[in-house]
Amino acid sequence: MKARRRGGSSAKRRRTRLTRALALGALLAGLLSGCGRPAPVQGDAPSAGEEPFWQAEFDGAAATRPSERYWTTETGNRDAEGWGNNELQYYTDDAANSALDGEGHLLISARPAPAGSELPCHTQEFCPWTSARLTTAGKVALTHGRVEIRAKLPTGTGLLPAIWMLGDNGAEWPGQGEIDICEVVGGEPRTVYGTAHGPTYFNENGIDGSTTLAADASQEFHTYAVDKQPRRITWSVDGEPYFTLTPSKLPEPDDWVFEQDMHLLLDVAVGGDWPGAPDASTPSPATMTVDHVRFYGQGRA
Repeated sequence: MKARRRGGSSAKRRRTRLTRALALGALLAGLLSGCGRPAPVQGDAPSAGEEPFWQAEFDGAAATRPSERYWTTETGNRDAEGWGNNELQYYTDDAANSALDGEGHLLISARPAPAGSELPCHTQEFCPWTSARLTTAGKVALTHGRVEIRAKLPTGTGLLPAIWMLGDNGAEWPGQGEIDICEVVGGEPRTVYGTAHGPTYFNENGIDGSTTLAADASQEFHTYAVDKQPRRITWSVDGEPYFTLTPSKLPEPDDWVFEQDMHLLLDVAVGGDWPGAPDASTPSPATMTVDHVRFYGQGRA
């Protein structure tokens, strides 16, 4: 178990200087071309009729766990050093924190810890919240292609739901490589962040883009996706691309670490360095509702 949450994102950024510079460069290029705005980024949505090589539809009885053939539930807090971000949740394998709802969804719920539970925490004696973190590590991975997750994400003070990927190359983070498919942080309920972390661009220097939803991420389902192609990664929401990363945008092009299998993680974090502490307004339970996960292209399942 790595002693880090996003593989190691201990001081998450809102927008990096590098990302702003790239966005400004794209805008200037569009203006100089006479079109008044940068050309849209093209994604690699599955072709009509293309079948996923792996999918999770979460059919099953209410209160049952997702298939252990594909999913592992990671647990703890103190031994994981607060998951690298001084987070307040203790990840459990209890059905109260992760289970099917009997209607084709996976529920990942953060909620106050039961009285007297005494779950050891990194930043204080006991964790005041519980939640869940599910991963396909060692079971399912994407090499090249598209991963898409249709989900509703909880919003509120102190919350950080995330859908993300880590590399299977065996390196320590950040050399392991990380792709944050989507994160919605605390008091920014309509902003979706997509980020890449690697050997020389991590934590607050992760390279990211963002897009704005029409309503809070908790209000309706959206399809969050990443197209992971050779030497190019594109992030999108509901089929609309908003950010593309290529080696030319890295501090050093040779630091591209994404030509490898990468597994998926789903979690709802509470507190810590980026979203800040929860308060009386924080919803409980705060639930990520996942309708489906689909991998297209090449990978391992």
